[in-house]
Amino acid sequence: MNAVPNLMPALPEILMACGGMFLLMLGVFRRSEPTEMIGWLAIAVLATAIFIISAVPSNEKVTFNDLFLVNAFTNFVKIITLLGSSLTLILTMSWAKHERVSRFELPVLIVFATLGMMLMVSANGFIAAYVGLEMQSLSLYVLAAFHRGNMRATEAGVKYFVLGALASGLLLYGASLVYGFSGTTTFDGLEIALRQGVINVGVIVGMVFVVCGFAFKISAVPFHMWTPDVYEGVPTPVTAFFSVAPKIAALALLSRVLAGPFEPMMAQWQQVLLVISIASMLWGAFAAIVQTNIKRLLAYSSIGHVGYALVGLVVGTQEGARGLLFYMLIYLLMNVGTFACILSMRVKGRYVEDISNLSGIAKNNPAIALALAVLMFSMAGLPPLAGFFGKFYIFVAAVNADMVPLAVIGVLSSVVAAYYYLRIVKLMYFDEPAQIFDRPDFSTGLIMAVCSLLMLIYFVVPAPLIGGAETAAAALSLG
Repeated sequence: MNAVPNLMPALPEILMACGGMFLLMLGVFRRSEPTEMIGWLAIAVLATAIFIISAVPSNEKVTFNDLFLVNAFTNFVKIITLLGSSLTLILTMSWAKHERVSRFELPVLIVFATLGMMLMVSANGFIAAYVGLEMQSLSLYVLAAFHRGNMRATEAGVKYFVLGALASGLLLYGASLVYGFSGTTTFDGLEIALRQGVINVGVIVGMVFVVCGFAFKISAVPFHMWTPDVYEGVPTPVTAFFSVAPKIAALALLSRVLAGPFEPMMAQWQQVLLVISIASMLWGAFAAIVQTNIKRLLAYSSIGHVGYALVGLVVGTQEGARGLLFYMLIYLLMNVGTFACILSMRVKGRYVEDISNLSGIAKNNPAIALALAVLMFSMAGLPPLAGFFGKFYIFVAAVNADMVPLAVIGVLSSVVAAYYYLRIVKLMYFDEPAQIFDRPDFSTGLIMAVCSLLMLIYFVVPAPLIGGAETAAAALSLG
């Protein structure tokens, strides 16, 4: 055991921790309103972390007594997590400027939450994973209730905290059962024990509790109950953050746990994930039909998208893992772009959220209507947009793994979900105008335009994204 561990594999996380503490001290001691400055500095910290991860070779390395692992999979997930955090932080700054919310803690909390996600993704044991998970969760609890003057935001924060604590308890209890029946908390040690035949009822029950804890973090059915209320109650840019970065990190850790230490128990966890995936796809498709608030609609939409992503993990192959990673990248761009459009739904300085407010905006705000239409078509999975290819790779992996019924259910739920996506397009282009939206901020408009453009032109240059996802998936121990 080395007295001083090798710090180089954890350099991005060290940078994030030091940067977050520096920004916190800067905000405390700077007397003038420092929110915008600290926000841009936080983006610079996130961008520097992306650069470091991209510049370092992605060969597998472990440190901190084998509790921290870095490989192609962790690097790929960290980059898209940092990208999601950066984009939503830009949206947050735009929202804070309009709402006159001058609190430097907002970007600092996003930095620390992202640091927790990065620790989760690289965790190589249940204790390290739990530390990263709680670091993320504590920051998210504060972000959920950050708009203290808003009763809905306060209520959403309380709901998220209570249910989040329950999920953390489930995860910790499952990990303790696994430790009690296998004798180890490290992923490497657990995999060795399970391959040697230490598979019993206690380990299986512990594994189920672990999966249930993660299912809450990714808002999968039946642990989704917090999602619509929290999405609706918290400020829109915070909702955007909740919908992308934490889910990507939690899905990545779940993939590493199931494809690594629990890989010898694939027959058991596939049954659990199969039920969760099907339930999420169907509930996300049908429950969103009756929604009138666009943020609640996107909450149920995100539940459905998690169900599609889980299909890639259920099949238990590298092809499925590649589809999962690629789908998460496309989902990030679609969601961030859509929330940028929602932040552009502002009438005389007041944000509106009802779907009916979108009536006829193609006549008065054609740019917003075009961007939102492209993103809705992509979420529905219509070719040749990027969302189609995301679902295509997932369902092809299921068919190749002889899980044709699962792929059929996924396709049918996509058809149902297309109804409420296309309904929004119909409202924008065929209904009478209700009102004229204010001109969006430059940064919000830019994100909206870039994300929608990427959905359109993806099929022109798909190779780099697919190649990156394939290299990352190869780092998992799947067939």
